[in-house]
Amino acid sequence: MNGILLSDDLIFISRISATGKAHGLTVIAVKTAESLLKKVKEDQPGGVILDLQNPTLELPALIEELRLLGSLNVVAYGSHVDVDRLKAAREAGIDQVMPRSQFVEKLESELASWLS
Repeated sequence: MNGILLSDDLIFISRISATGKAHGLTVIAVKTAESLLKKVKEDQPGGVILDLQNPTLELPALIEELRLLGSLNVVAYGSHVDVDRLKAAREAGIDQVMPRSQFVEKLESELASWLS
């Protein structure tokens, strides 16, 4: 297990999973924050990727719970026009927060480091 993706966007799930597979990584997608926490406890991944548009996401509480489960890299992406959500993610203590376009730009070259 290399990483867990919290997203309900099938296109992005497919894109991230395929990129992971091309790099020899396993990326498991979950659709709810509750499922994410359960998977992190079970599988102890190297990293977590959060889609900030996920409707089940309650940032401060989720990040606090993830930190209690161990030190893992957390990367988040969201809409560039949702400045408040991106700011809230940074303030919640997420390691790397970026607009979706930047995430896509870096996906190929950075995914392995995000999930290790």
